[in-house]
Amino acid sequence: MFSFCSDPAILEGIQWLSCYLTTGKHFAFYMSFGTVLLLLAVTAPAALLFGFGGAMAARARFAPLSWIGRAYIAVVRGVPDIAFFLFFVIALDQGIEFLRHKVKCPDWDAPVRQGNDFVVCDIAKMPLSSSDQWIHEVYGFSLAVITFAIVFGAFAANVLFGAMRAVPRAQIETAEAYGMTHRQAFWRILVPQMWTYALPGLSNLWMVLIKATPLLFLLGVEDIVYWARELGGSKTARFTDYPHGDWRMWYFFGLLVFYLLFTKVSEVVLERISRRLSHGQATLAGEAQRKTA
Repeated sequence: MFSFCSDPAILEGIQWLSCYLTTGKHFAFYMSFGTVLLLLAVTAPAALLFGFGGAMAARARFAPLSWIGRAYIAVVRGVPDIAFFLFFVIALDQGIEFLRHKVKCPDWDAPVRQGNDFVVCDIAKMPLSSSDQWIHEVYGFSLAVITFAIVFGAFAANVLFGAMRAVPRAQIETAEAYGMTHRQAFWRILVPQMWTYALPGLSNLWMVLIKATPLLFLLGVEDIVYWARELGGSKTARFTDYPHGDWRMWYFFGLLVFYLLFTKVSEVVLERISRRLSHGQATLAGEAQRKTA
C-alpha cells in the first residue's frame, strides 16, 4: 500500500515547507496579524470616543461648538479615506517635527520648507535616526491609530448623533418632569437608550474598520498585506535559501480566509450584544423579545 511517509520526495518537500514557514520573516508575518488585532482593539474605543465627543458637540446648545462638531463630521466624512490617510499622516508628522525644531534648534536660520523637501535639524526628527527599530514601529503605529480614530470617529459621530435624536423626546421630558436636570436626563436616560439605535450603524462601521486595516500598508506599518506581498513575490536562489515562484495568490488567499473568519465572529458577537441591548426597549427587537417571553 502506498504511503506518503514512504515517498522520499514528499518527505523532502514537507521538510522544506516546514523550514520555509518557520523563517524569521514568516514569524514577522505571523506577528503582523497581532498588529492588525491590536490596531482594532485600540482604534475602536478611540474612534468611539471621538465619535461621542463629535456627537455631543454637534447637538450642543452653544452654537460655535455645534458648528465645530457638525464641521468635523461633514469634512472628514466627505474626504476619501485614502486621501485623508496619505495627507493627514504626513501633515501630523511634519507638524510634530516643526514644533520640536522650533524648540530644540532656535538658532537654525535655513528655511524649513525647501522646495518639495521638509528639512529640520537632526535632533528634531521623530523618531531620531539613532532610535531603536521598535521606537520607529511604535511611532508609526501611533500615527496610524490617531488617523484611524479621527476618520472613523467622524462616521461614529454621525451614527451616534442620529441615535441620540432617535430616542423619543417624551423620555427626556418625563425625566425632567420628575426633577432630573438636563445633564442627569442626558446621562441616565438618553445615553443608555441611544445604544440600541446606534448599534446597527456601529456594527457596519466595525466591519468597514476591519476591511480598512490594509491601509496600514500605506502608513509604513509592516502589516499582513506588506508581508504577504514581500513573502509571496518570486524568490531566486541568489537571494534566498528558499526560492519559489510567484506565490502571492496563496498568501492573499490566506488573508481572505482570515478576514472572512474574523467578520463572521464579529457578526456573532454583535448579534448577541444587539439582543442584550434590545431587552426591555421599545423597539421592534425589544417587542419581539417581549412577545417571545
